[in-house]
Amino acid sequence: MEHQNELLQKELEKQKSIEKERERISHDMHDDLGAGISAIKLQAEFLRQRVRNEEFQADIDELLKTSEEMNISMREMLWSLNSGNDTLGGFIDYAILYTGSFLKKTTILLHSECEGIAVETPISTELRRNLFLCLKEAVNNVYKHSGADCLNLSFSQEKNNFIMKITDNGTGIPENLLEGNGLRNMRRRMTEQKGEFRYLPGSPGTCLLFKITV
Repeated sequence: MEHQNELLQKELEKQKSIEKERERISHDMHDDLGAGISAIKLQAEFLRQRVRNEEFQADIDELLKTSEEMNISMREMLWSLNSGNDTLGGFIDYAILYTGSFLKKTTILLHSECEGIAVETPISTELRRNLFLCLKEAVNNVYKHSGADCLNLSFSQEKNNFIMKITDNGTGIPENLLEGNGLRNMRRRMTEQKGEFRYLPGSPGTCLLFKITV
């Protein structure tokens, strides 16, 4: 029993050390990379106001676009590193925020709903990251390929089962694309997390279902 307690104490200390390192990396990224990206963006905006050459304007616009994409990627990484987000509630809040921001400049309307969610249910950083990458891939596919004008995010929990559904009212997925890289990657991620992925054809549209044990 004493030996087991010692092992448990060492494991707890290890986890605390890992969380502390994650927080340090997160703070360093925010302070250093965040400041650098902001400086690049400000300089590009300054140049755009002063340069009149149309060719240079196009290059500057591309630089601004790249800096914004870098800023979004950095925010995603910071969210992934923050152990305070290792809950179902933290994941759902960010999933809705990300999807709303992504679709803001499109004609696709976002609806979201939650049912029976115990927001403080803990989930691992790895599981949270993989769920997010599945959502990110799915939302991007809806925007690029579906022709939909409505996307619905549905989150539900029944005891230890958590389900995320991403549904659109578009044209559906052609049969020749059912085994494309995007769907294969989603299935692989869910399998690695001992979860389940299903493609449910609609009429019209598509529903992607992700189910995990928490």
